[in-house]
Amino acid sequence: ERLEGPELSVLGVTDGTDVVALAPARDYKRANEADTGPNTGGMGAYSPPKGVDDALLKEVVDCVMRPAVAELSASGNEFRGVLYAGLMLTKDGLRTLEFNARFGDPEAQVVLPRLKSDFVTLALAAARGGLAAHPDLSWSEQSCVGVVVASGKYPDDVAMTVGHRIRGLAEMPPGVLIFHAATKFVPGTGLVTDGGRVVTSVALGDTVAQARQTALAGARQVRFEGAFYRHDIAQEAE
Repeated sequence: ERLEGPELSVLGVTDGTDVVALAPARDYKRANEADTGPNTGGMGAYSPPKGVDDALLKEVVDCVMRPAVAELSASGNEFRGVLYAGLMLTKDGLRTLEFNARFGDPEAQVVLPRLKSDFVTLALAAARGGLAAHPDLSWSEQSCVGVVVASGKYPDDVAMTVGHRIRGLAEMPPGVLIFHAATKFVPGTGLVTDGGRVVTSVALGDTVAQARQTALAGARQVRFEGAFYRHDIAQEAE
């Protein structure tokens, strides 16, 4: 079956029984503009995604995440931690594409900056089996956009080269958060590239457009041989 529609990423924290959903996000898998080119691990994301309301998020928790957690417990494989659901909103409704027992990348980079509650308290409640008594999470009303700066030829591991010196990280515009991924420190040289997705430039804003503009400004400052990034991350939501 071929599935078509916008993708949706929902991260949840579970104690093996209860599930607390984090703010949803939408990521962009294709390497190039307008969702063209090969699939990647993700070239950018934004939160909250356009067209996703509380009712849809509740459907994800009740119909996707809770049943998965319950089945794991019933089979003797109780899971506590972060559960990632990759979903697609098709014309026939919600469809589940994948599960991961980890944060999404780059989704975590645009979800966690919006969290106002103490994540450590949430994590401890999950570890101790106490999510039922955990207060509702508090979220910033701001939007958050992340733009991945990748190595040239990514995701082609054969054609891609690494070890290029990274410049510009000390020249970030105000409000830019840089999350490192495929970077390495080489004595005498400094930071160099060490893989496909090198850093994510992230920014919060009162609007998606504001956050997007700042995140793109940060991405422009990241300079190394072959560096590229998508200019259309979150453009749909402006």
